Amino acid sequence: MALVLHAGKNNKNAVKALIAAEYSGVQVQLVKNFEMGVSNKTPQFIKMNPLGKVPVLETPDGPVFESNAIARYVTRLKSENPLYGSSLIEYAHVEQWIDFSTTEIDSNIVRWLYPRIGAVGPYLPPAEEAAISALKRALGALNTHLASNTYLVGHSVTLADIILTCNLCLGFSRVMTKNFTSEFPHVERYFWTMVNQPKFHKMLGEVKQTEAVPPVQSAKKPSQPKEPVKPKTKNEPKKEAKEEAKPKAEDADEEEEAPKPKAKNPLDLLPPSKMVLDEWKRLYSNTKTNFREVAIKGIACELF
Repeated sequence: MALVLHAGKNNKNAVKALIAAEYSGVQVQLVKNFEMGVSNKTPQFIKMNPLGKVPVLETPDGPVFESNAIARYVTRLKSENPLYGSSLIEYAHVEQWIDFSTTEIDSNIVRWLYPRIGAVGPYLPPAEEAAISALKRALGALNTHLASNTYLVGHSVTLADIILTCNLCLGFSRVMTKNFTSEFPHVERYFWTMVNQPKFHKMLGEVKQTEAVPPVQSAKKPSQPKEPVKPKTKNEPKKEAKEEAKPKAEDADEEEEAPKPKAKNPLDLLPPSKMVLDEWKRLYSNTKTNFREVAIKGIACELF
């Protein structure tokens, strides 16, 4: 069974595995005519990934989802793959930069971009400022590392470079303008060097830097369900065409109906009682024998 990758051809997360396959000499077939929102909702796809997210890789041993896991799987199909470095410490550094790329770069680009285009959650300026600040901090650390390194690990392309470049590609093409990235010249040099590598260019195509941050798209209000039409009865009077004008907010107090008088309690018509309840309670509590007769006589004496 060939390796089949379920995702759109422009999905940057799918491209990670495709570039890794190019470097590893592994054949990965991309599903044709994959339509997001349709192809990933079928029962067959949900069986491979219950969340319905892409990409998903079909393998002879079962499906694999999550883009970094797919890229790792493809890389490991080739024994002693240089994409994982040439030593144990380089392997650890590759994994280190993969995690950094995911948690510090990709997550903050997504937090900046997606609310603006209405993809995830509402747009909140303080949240955007926090995402941009965190992204600048991460790019600053990356810029320092790349000041003395051509690649992230060692002296050739590794899986860390593939994943980081694909994540940066989303930022450069959608929100990170030249004015923004000029603060990180070594990151700029690194990114344009990587996307113009033949195997990268084959999968990514021509990458262009955005000239402006996309405007905030207003969230669509959910449509209100229409009230069901009640069937008319024969005896139901016809409604007049024009309804009476409703009172204004400031006139609401004047238009309220006057409170109706409360109905009188019949017991209020009885003459006031001479009975003192506390004295009767003491009589009831202090009588040890025949307390019922004594208490009743006490009530009679008080009332009559």
